[in-house]
Amino acid sequence: MPTELAAVQIPESEIAIINQFLDTIWLDDGLASNTIESYRRDLLIWAGWLYTERQQPLLAADRDAMQAFLARQSRDMKASTLARRMASLRKFYRQAVLNLQISIDPTAELTSPRRVRPLPKALSEDRIEALLAAPDVDTPAGLRDRAMLELMYATGLRVTELVTLSVHEVYLPERYIRVVNGKGGKQRLVPIGEWATEWVERYLRDARLSLIKHSSEACLFVNQRGEPLTRQGCWFIIKQYAAQADIPAELLSPHVLRHAFATHLLNHGADLRVVQMLLGHSDITTTQIYTQIAAARLKSLHQSHHPRG
Repeated sequence: MPTELAAVQIPESEIAIINQFLDTIWLDDGLASNTIESYRRDLLIWAGWLYTERQQPLLAADRDAMQAFLARQSRDMKASTLARRMASLRKFYRQAVLNLQISIDPTAELTSPRRVRPLPKALSEDRIEALLAAPDVDTPAGLRDRAMLELMYATGLRVTELVTLSVHEVYLPERYIRVVNGKGGKQRLVPIGEWATEWVERYLRDARLSLIKHSSEACLFVNQRGEPLTRQGCWFIIKQYAAQADIPAELLSPHVLRHAFATHLLNHGADLRVVQMLLGHSDITTTQIYTQIAAARLKSLHQSHHPRG
């Protein structure tokens, strides 16, 4: 039970309304259990405040009460948490309108607080080179790992996209891969460079056949048991080689090579729209966060090397 609800006794009728809503969105949207629990927590906190401070049931809440609640909440929490709480309330009341439980949505004119997105961690090109050179390519697993890391850095693939990539989606003579977007199933074609092409060719020729157990296995990258590599397995491999390359743990994330791909492209003059296409972002604003890193890098270079920097 959240601390904000510790001393609040919410009527069972209100809890039943929340549970009904959660059942509906679970069935309709197929949301993960963690997402459902976030909705539950936010709505219980709102219902508890509404019952205690305004003596109002959920379905009788008005815009004034909601603004007072959010103003109080904003004193003690990050903008990102407040934005998520507002999203929960919007979802609940929009569903209530659809169910004809209410006629007016009290969240209709609310303004979300601006969410400040943290800059993704970006490794320098020197550190990326050290990471790529870490695997022992005299072993099948090491050769697999070198090919995997080179391909991730060359293409900016998400981890999910990498581990689901099949042999038939890799076109080495033409130097491109066909990627199924890990967020929505859209497809895109991504070019791969000479280095990544050579390492993937070596892996396919000298290592993959000794790792797979069944010739029918379609996934490009497999683990020591010959099964498709998992997201967790890929992340474990990256962490191992990062430690060997003396890369600090705080600079690591599952997207470390994806972030480096985007940042280094922009640092070397790539157009933002091209990077957006290669990353598979549907919205240019998602890609623009990388320009902040590139701009900071260019400013640092200018200050270091320009006579009037």
